[in-house]
Amino acid sequence: MRNFKGAIFDLDGTLLDSMWIWDQIDIDFLAKRGFEVPEDYQRSIATMNSHETAVYTIKRFGLDEEPEELVREWLDMAKDAYANRLELKEGAYDYVRSLYEEGIRMSVATASDLELVLPALKRTGLFSMLDHVITVREVSRGKGFPDIYLESAARLGLDPGDCVVYEDILEGICAAKTGGFRTVAIREDCNSSSWEQIRKKADRSITSFRELISEGVTITI
Repeated sequence: MRNFKGAIFDLDGTLLDSMWIWDQIDIDFLAKRGFEVPEDYQRSIATMNSHETAVYTIKRFGLDEEPEELVREWLDMAKDAYANRLELKEGAYDYVRSLYEEGIRMSVATASDLELVLPALKRTGLFSMLDHVITVREVSRGKGFPDIYLESAARLGLDPGDCVVYEDILEGICAAKTGGFRTVAIREDCNSSSWEQIRKKADRSITSFRELISEGVTITI
């Protein structure tokens, strides 16, 4: 893989070790309403923003609630963890710092709400190194499509071919490839069942950002 000028990072499960909190929120939220979490639930909502997830959840479980009520409950449940407890994945800070020092333009492209994302990015020290943060609410379609990565690259002032997208979900890797980006897949335990598919689709796959730190802006395929 040749040198690149821009890095576009997913947040949850990629830079931030946060998927466990969403697993617990799903368990607690649905248990409160008398349901267990279906095996395919997380996979089904992986590319959706919070409003789309709420609409899907209401329809799937026949809930007599409004999407805004679900979104607010989820945000309230997650707020403390994002603001105070969640940690970066191994090597993430050092890798982002190494790219920043080499002048690489960087962004976070996330399906999570800014209300959660910004406190976590600021607390972990990443925010000041980013050019921008974009959420799927700002584009027409979710992470099953390249929209968020294309918009992120445009805001960085770069062509897709000059950027690398870092993701932990198969849908994100596939969408980024469709958009003309090079991709690095980061292993996340909750996506272990699809890891072989993810690994084969991505240009490079890693289990820790420490594998990339010495490579800088040239990632070996």
